[in-house]
Amino acid sequence: YKTKLIENICFYKVYFITLPCSYEIEFKMAITKEIIRACLRDKRDEIESAKVIFRPIEFEDNGNYVFVGVRHVGKSYVLFQRVKQLLASGTGWDEILFVDFEDERLSELEASDLNLLLETHLETYGKKPYIFLDEIQNIPGWDKFVRRLANAKYHIYVTGSNAKMLSKDVATTLGGRFFITDVYPYSFSEYLHANHIELKDGWIDSTIERSEVVRAFNEFFYYGGLPEISEFRNKRKMLSGLYQKIYLGDICTRNSIKNEHALNILIKKLAESVKQPVSFNRLKNIVVSTGSKISVPTVMDYVEYAADSWLLLPVENELSKLADKESNKKYYFIDNGLLNLFLINPETSLLENVVAVQLCRLYEREQVSYFSDTREIDFVVDKVKMAVQVSYSIKEKDTYNREVVPLLSFGESHNDWQLLIVTYDETDHITEKGVDIDVVPAWKWLLSPSLHRREEGRESGDVLATLNL
Repeated sequence: YKTKLIENICFYKVYFITLPCSYEIEFKMAITKEIIRACLRDKRDEIESAKVIFRPIEFEDNGNYVFVGVRHVGKSYVLFQRVKQLLASGTGWDEILFVDFEDERLSELEASDLNLLLETHLETYGKKPYIFLDEIQNIPGWDKFVRRLANAKYHIYVTGSNAKMLSKDVATTLGGRFFITDVYPYSFSEYLHANHIELKDGWIDSTIERSEVVRAFNEFFYYGGLPEISEFRNKRKMLSGLYQKIYLGDICTRNSIKNEHALNILIKKLAESVKQPVSFNRLKNIVVSTGSKISVPTVMDYVEYAADSWLLLPVENELSKLADKESNKKYYFIDNGLLNLFLINPETSLLENVVAVQLCRLYEREQVSYFSDTREIDFVVDKVKMAVQVSYSIKEKDTYNREVVPLLSFGESHNDWQLLIVTYDETDHITEKGVDIDVVPAWKWLLSPSLHRREEGRESGDVLATLNL
């Protein structure tokens, strides 16, 4: 209230009263249509100026898609690729609604606000759009909104970094209306293209071109195929920063993990054991030996969280009982560059990891397993009847016996299967007891579709001839 008046200046005494309250008041910034229009315009400019390496994804004209994968694997650029295809076919921007949910201006969006995006587009252009929703997984209830759009016959493209966005509940809500597509880091052939290395006819007979491919493979081998990493000289530093985003953001924060030390030790031990099946009990004992308290159920949860973030690729034993499948898997890393952050003398582990990722990319993760009874086979793919051993070299007698002999035995009981040994840089063809095994360097195998599956009417021994190996 006013207390005095001095030379036409009023002085007031102000009282603040604090009332008891049993709840917190959360203030939410309103998302306006003007903000949405600004976000859409900025994204349009970004897409138009973006250089896109087209990836081998065939889009169904009437299909709806969900793309999932680890952070910075290039999911957004897959959407950019589809937008550019639509633009090239005559579709205009007035028929495209592209929303980036990592735009900080949209950080307050909730499921109840999602329809505002569609309203803004329809009010602006008056045309039914193709809808692109990039990194939508952090908005609870997004799947119900997307299902409603699918019911209304919109064409929808969705990306996300968390495998749990494809949980049974979400899959049930989407009702089989979507193609679920895993997005992997660049394959070696994509990596070459991104680095402006084009394979001409007869390249393998050219000393210069062949050396260029081998040199590129060495970089790909140690630093992986995440699209953004190839643009930097200090790749290890960039990979370390990306891992921290995955570790802290996609695993720790998202799952409210308090024992970060135990999780860090667990991931490091999984990296060091990448070629071996590991049990949850063994992992628990390793972590406990470092001074951290952890239980087997917590270890199981942590491993699941790492797989949900797409950091890990679990591979099961083909022959194990169900209980063993759950507790004695191999765990590979989604990218060699991320795996290499944890290793000393990493070559043998990186070689097996790069083969695992390529097999999962080609045949889907569920189709790839390992084989272990009295024989050890690194990978089997029932879908295409292929068995693969991975060995840096097979020149030493002990290594030859460990890698080749089990594969020969396997071939005797699987006489219609293709048998391969992928090495770092050795080529050979082995024939014993009527069993044929192709030995091929990893860089050639990664570039050779005919080495990924036996072609119709062609014997295993003929495959290498296609590359003059």
